[in-house]
Amino acid sequence: MAKIFDCITFFQENFITNLRFEILDKSVDYFVVCESIYDHRGRKKKLNFKLKNKKFKDKIIYLASKEPMSNTNPWRNQAQQREYLFNGLDEAKDEDYVLFSDPDEIPNPKKLINLNLKKTYGIFLQKCFCYKFNIFNKFESPWEGTRVTKKKNLKSFDYMRQKILIKNLSYPFWKIFKNKNIELINDGGWHFNSLLDPRDISIKLKTFAHTEFSGKNFTNINIIKKNISQMKDLFNRNRYYDKVKLDNSYPEYIINNKKNLKKWII
Repeated sequence: MAKIFDCITFFQENFITNLRFEILDKSVDYFVVCESIYDHRGRKKKLNFKLKNKKFKDKIIYLASKEPMSNTNPWRNQAQQREYLFNGLDEAKDEDYVLFSDPDEIPNPKKLINLNLKKTYGIFLQKCFCYKFNIFNKFESPWEGTRVTKKKNLKSFDYMRQKILIKNLSYPFWKIFKNKNIELINDGGWHFNSLLDPRDISIKLKTFAHTEFSGKNFTNINIIKKNISQMKDLFNRNRYYDKVKLDNSYPEYIINNKKNLKKWII
């Protein structure tokens, strides 16, 4: 039976990463986590990964990359960290499935049971939430989140993320350079975006590849706090999100642990 390797790149998102392990525990064989000693701007950082529940220690393949990064090309740095994940797939067989996500993009575990991908690639279409579990971002739902392919078809993590897109399916047939061998997986999980304290959101904006959002008008902590309180978009797009009910469409682990997770529920 094919195994499932769930791969993520990591910066300092310990809360959502440990939550990911809990949600996907019964449907994933191995978690591959790659952290770098550099951020995507090429600046040195400490290693931040901390495993909360020790029962997962035998399922986690933790990679600490010390490869030097550019201080001028954050997108290349991001790609470099992604490709380092190959170092965690030594035990993967050709028919095993490889998932790739950001830590906060959590595939629906029900879709991983008896996974049978008919196309070369799959995209999990996910509901998008911001700041709290139940602040719904209708503007970016469904979110093109987790990607999946078989190990034998995986040539590049960054390619799978950047080039395997829904819009490929609408290109005319003669655009053969656009990969269309893509299966869309509906009800594909949850993108719990920016479930972070304001300070950590600010750090994220100052260090990730999107340099256009690193100015003070985005990273000022008081501005971030105001956006959260108003359930408003971080990026001045005049979008206001909606509070929704925490119901059975959420991961079972969240429903069963609402008391412990109350900080992230409004």
